Amino acid sequence: MTFWNSVSPAASPAIRRFASLLEPVEDGGLERMAWEASRVTRRHFGKAVRMFAPVYLSNECINSCTYCGFSRENAIVRVTLEVAQVVAEARHLKAQGFRSLLLVAGEHPKFVSHGYLEKCIAAVAAEVPSVALEVAPLETDDYRRMVGAGAEALVVYQETYDPEHYAQIHRAGPKKDYAWRLGCPERGYDAGFRRIGIGALFGLCPWRSEALALARHLEYLLKRCWKAQFTVALPRLRPCAGEFEPLHPMGDRDFTQLQCAFRLCFPQVGIVMSTREPARLRDALVPLGVTMMSAGSHTEPGGYTGQGKEALHHTVGGRQVALAEDRQGDGATEQFAIADERSPAEVAAALQRGGLEAVWKDWDPAIMGGGLL
Repeated sequence: MTFWNSVSPAASPAIRRFASLLEPVEDGGLERMAWEASRVTRRHFGKAVRMFAPVYLSNECINSCTYCGFSRENAIVRVTLEVAQVVAEARHLKAQGFRSLLLVAGEHPKFVSHGYLEKCIAAVAAEVPSVALEVAPLETDDYRRMVGAGAEALVVYQETYDPEHYAQIHRAGPKKDYAWRLGCPERGYDAGFRRIGIGALFGLCPWRSEALALARHLEYLLKRCWKAQFTVALPRLRPCAGEFEPLHPMGDRDFTQLQCAFRLCFPQVGIVMSTREPARLRDALVPLGVTMMSAGSHTEPGGYTGQGKEALHHTVGGRQVALAEDRQGDGATEQFAIADERSPAEVAAALQRGGLEAVWKDWDPAIMGGGLL
């Protein structure tokens, strides 16, 4: 029995509609979905597309995840940036126009601990008004410290919602705990994050079943964490160290249908599109529902300014070894290869040509404090 026919009659109208919108559709039907998705997006979000950029703090990691370039099993060049080096990266992006930055780090208690994250958040929050966090799942009290340091948003992707497959691709490390990761958005909400982003990594499992699970999770969180703003991301696997091949590749047509389905069923939820997708596809899909997008991204620590090169080291099986002479001029290894290599200015210009507006700032802490911008 196909999944969209197995949705429980007790499911909400939104979930039943979502499942129906994922059924195989002819070109005419997909065009109608796209037109309606664009109309709904303009009604709820206008022409604004919020711009952000990731800042990678560290690619050290103790988890063994088959699909991730940072997996401890991969013999890659690693580094953890000093706080001052993180600020240098942030200032570079600020000069390009960004006022919203996403701090990203692998999971390694030796390097990303002992107040390191709080120091990075506070330092970056002194430069830009919006700081988001995408790091290993934490306890609620730990998240409260992050909020106190200046983080206003939390991003955590479940990767896959299939528990059995989750166990197969997370071979070792704290990330093996499926339930602990699943509860992360709720702990973040209880800690005070005002904006929460969730998503699944498409290519690990059949896309329709993964999408339905993501939609159910989103619907639950919208009720449980009703004071927060939510975004959903639909990233597809990209080439990375370890040369993992997608088990269930997702084509552009299915990707388009999925984005339209989320927009039509969750009209007030933000949709994020990263530089994982190629420029032409991003330009085509932005009008159909995207409300946040990255530009000019690097997925390695120090990727924007070359920070941290003096501390680069090599790891084999999780053990640190001396960096080979022929690699000493290289930077740290990226988490995955991006597809859209345009500069932030070029992306903003493309949005303008499409009748949309790149928004670099839409949040300031003074809003919560009652001050004036």
